[in-house]
Amino acid sequence: MNKHSEPTRPADEQQVTLRSPAELADALPFLMGFHPSDSIVLVALHGDEGRFGGRLRLGIPRSPREWSPVAEQLAECLVEGSRRRGSRPDGIVAFVCQDPQDGDTGRGVRDRLHPLAQLIRTSFGRLDIPVHEVLCISDGRFWSYCCPDTRCCPPEGNPLALPGTSVMAAASAYAGIQVRGSLREMEARLEPWQGPAAKAAKQEQALDEAAGALVPMILGGGSREQVGESTLRSARALMDRLARTPPAPPRREGAGRVGAGAGDGTDAGDDRLIADDEAAAVIIGLQDREIRDRAAQWMEGPDAEPALRLWRALARRCVGSYAEHAVAPLTLAGWVAWSSGDEPTARVALGLALRLDPTYTFAQLLHQAFNEGLDPETLRRCMRSQDKPLAGPGPRATRSSTAKQARKAVRRAVRKATIKKATTPAVPSPRTRPGTPTAHARAAGRSGQRGTRSGK
Repeated sequence: MNKHSEPTRPADEQQVTLRSPAELADALPFLMGFHPSDSIVLVALHGDEGRFGGRLRLGIPRSPREWSPVAEQLAECLVEGSRRRGSRPDGIVAFVCQDPQDGDTGRGVRDRLHPLAQLIRTSFGRLDIPVHEVLCISDGRFWSYCCPDTRCCPPEGNPLALPGTSVMAAASAYAGIQVRGSLREMEARLEPWQGPAAKAAKQEQALDEAAGALVPMILGGGSREQVGESTLRSARALMDRLARTPPAPPRREGAGRVGAGAGDGTDAGDDRLIADDEAAAVIIGLQDREIRDRAAQWMEGPDAEPALRLWRALARRCVGSYAEHAVAPLTLAGWVAWSSGDEPTARVALGLALRLDPTYTFAQLLHQAFNEGLDPETLRRCMRSQDKPLAGPGPRATRSSTAKQARKAVRRAVRKATIKKATTPAVPSPRTRPGTPTAHARAAGRSGQRGTRSGK
């Protein structure tokens, strides 16, 4: 096992030593902020100590025919992203995570994904970067594709550590790092209702009625301003209603991490506070870019939490034929989460938005800025510069120009950072020697590690 550690942090932060595949497997959810599911996760390593660098996650392609080109693209993407951040990786740690289905077993998943693990190793090998470990995590167990020693890595696999019992879990709790359940559970909080058909049908009917009333007004031009003011007033009222009702505490399953049911009580309570017609009117209004950009100003301070709860609730209401209407509230949820320092939620929300519409410009810009590790304060400053309060009267031209300035500011910041990183010579660090016995990792602070990636 080679050495790994996080980039240099303040002296008062705790260093954790990872000595085995078991401890690497236990560290994965703390590195990502959630438990990846149906995912390929790649982590760059730098220097003799193998400092953890950029991270990249992508869903496992369903067809094995896609595995080879996907592995090559992931390798190139992680290497290029790391180079732009300062240095080329000296090594890689990879994870493939998938639970068994349809009578399969964890060991069956391990065998089925073995070719994918080999393709990941050869893709980085062609770039002259060693892959020091590839772990398969399935059905509460893990297997190493690289360790031939059956004494530590038996064919039946090893059980994952119990939640909250590892040194990494203790250090992460001390540092304020929270694991928010699995990726699938986080996505479920943002995806359309999967409950009774009658409930979804009622919401879809309300969306039909709102679209019939509001879309002609938006397209007509003369009444567009009226729709904007009405949408923002309604959204503000819903936020105030949510703020008066504190979110239910997450259900905990075991010490040290939030359990699988985290968020269930909060989401159900928020859904009960919002009527179908209220949700429909705001969802349709947010399809207008200028209205959406003005709503993005609710991004910090006491507005951030109720705004995030509202955007999540509205994304869940985009049912049936209105699924693509969720792109606007998903993007707003990603923006507020990023602005508030909740990087795992931002990563998932923006990924879902781009999955629905890969060409959605606002989500593209936020996703790129997030992945480049930029400070969201750049965009917050533009939002704060608005001359008029939200849902208040004021010249439409002023608000439109301000929204355009915000979008241009993000583009400039991303372009400037990209050019700077691309033209800064990378200082090559010595290769990590295979077979080094220990691994190191630092527990990041509350702000987390910037520059991580997620699947689109």
